[in-house]
Amino acid sequence: MRFETLAEYFEKLEGTTERLRMYELLGQLFARADPEETAELAYLCEGRLLPAFAGVEIGMGERLVARAIAIAAGVEEREVIARYKRLGDLGSVAEELLKSRRQRGLTVTQAYAAMLEIARTSGPGSVEGKAQKLAALLGRTSPRAARYIVRFALGRMRLGIGAPTIIEAIARTSDDSKRARALIERAYNLCSDLGLVLRTMREQGIEALSRFHVRVGNPVRMMLAERLPSAEEIIARLGRCAVEAKLDGLRCQVHLNDERVEIFSRNLERMTGMFPDIAEAIKAQVAARQAIIEGEAVAINEATGEFYPFQVTVKRKRKHGIEEMAREFPLALVVFDLLYVDGRDYTELAYQARREALEGIIKKAGRIRPVERIITASADELQRFFDAQVERGMEGIIAKRLDSPYLAGARNFNWIKLKRAYRGQLEDTVDVVIVGYLRGRGARARFGIGALLTAVYDRERDSFCTIAKVGSGLSDEGWTRLREMLDRYAVEEKPARVESRLVPDVWVEPRYVITVLADEITRSPVHTCAQDESGTGLALRFPRVVGFIREDKAPEDATTVEEIREMYATQKRQKLSS
Repeated sequence: MRFETLAEYFEKLEGTTERLRMYELLGQLFARADPEETAELAYLCEGRLLPAFAGVEIGMGERLVARAIAIAAGVEEREVIARYKRLGDLGSVAEELLKSRRQRGLTVTQAYAAMLEIARTSGPGSVEGKAQKLAALLGRTSPRAARYIVRFALGRMRLGIGAPTIIEAIARTSDDSKRARALIERAYNLCSDLGLVLRTMREQGIEALSRFHVRVGNPVRMMLAERLPSAEEIIARLGRCAVEAKLDGLRCQVHLNDERVEIFSRNLERMTGMFPDIAEAIKAQVAARQAIIEGEAVAINEATGEFYPFQVTVKRKRKHGIEEMAREFPLALVVFDLLYVDGRDYTELAYQARREALEGIIKKAGRIRPVERIITASADELQRFFDAQVERGMEGIIAKRLDSPYLAGARNFNWIKLKRAYRGQLEDTVDVVIVGYLRGRGARARFGIGALLTAVYDRERDSFCTIAKVGSGLSDEGWTRLREMLDRYAVEEKPARVESRLVPDVWVEPRYVITVLADEITRSPVHTCAQDESGTGLALRFPRVVGFIREDKAPEDATTVEEIREMYATQKRQKLSS
């Protein structure tokens, strides 16, 4: 496939505001590709070069890309900057400056290989080397293709495509779309490599996906918990269950392969270099040659043995000053699940068997420790355990069905969380995706941003449905910083996966997740979350931001429409009983 053909599809995808049309276009695109191009196409559509866990990025900022454009076009860099100020998009600048070019011979594989080479350029002189290589690539392609190559280099593709979108599009091309979707999702959840899954499907047929299994080195997409508001409802749902302390830290999935350790975050970011103390502890305390273990990394006060709050733990998530911070705030890894050990996949075993095996391979006395838990069928006992954890500064508890397998990538009632914010009234935190913003008025005018249009995720429809305008909870510095971040992903039209009756001053690609606290959920004629036949949806009343961007969460990890429905139903029950 010519890269110009891919650019044509990117242009169509960028221009569509209809989700079904997006599926149609993606289905056509992948059908036209050769099997050996399938993985490359999948990565490029996601705006990456390799799976997220590989951590490979081109790593070029605006100034360096502007320099590359200037070299390719044979103009002064100041002219590129001047046009950028006028157009607001370096991709459009490249297209404009290279409009006399008509090269169309570059293939997708050639362009992909060139961009991967740029990403892997390192060492002395690498900055100039990246600029020269990008300039050479731009010189070999068409103006339209240059637009998307530049955007790709900057990480600003503006297509609004995520892995669920591609999976749905491919599944729809099958005779049995429901079964195809299930097989693709299962394989993807086990290996976190959509390119590998789709290429395997093209080369070996869809039945080959049923043979995918857990593999050390490929993070398994993490299982998630639903929520309920009380101990009584948890016991009514699960009966006798395990109840674990829920720590307020950084969720980690650790892969041990002989003496090699890799640590992945909830959204598959490689964090091994940030947590050297955890990596060393794994090698010292895990009695296995190969293993995949999940847990929560929490900063610990070694003098008292107490855990620090999340605001301290998150300081460890950094790329510089790692050794100094590790000395000041050492980490403990509180482990709660075992997915794989020495050739055996544990994900299909019951929770209780996984827990017993986990305890069996962890050597005592060190930074790695099993999470505290009880097993009970009593709501009163569960409540007492919950209260004790909250008093210790924990976030709450997770209740787990004793016979439940580990379902990669799933969120269901096999695991149920009860957090301190859920007690009593609906003072509940909700993770929302920013899909646009309104410009500031009054005191906010100087920031150029006054409120955020936010949405929750509809898993069934692979769409983002609006739920609130959020205008409080951030400092002046926070609003300024957030606007700068959002403007990098501003788009002219409503993204195809966003369902909204409201029109913000600026649309942005669904990318950033923030946590908000709301007083209650109300019925709304303007928001699209959980809308019924009359068109009435649900909205958050008096939402305010808690913290800042949730870097550990992808847009699809936000609170779901179904969770909002459950929370609204719980709120109504509480009002009726009060």
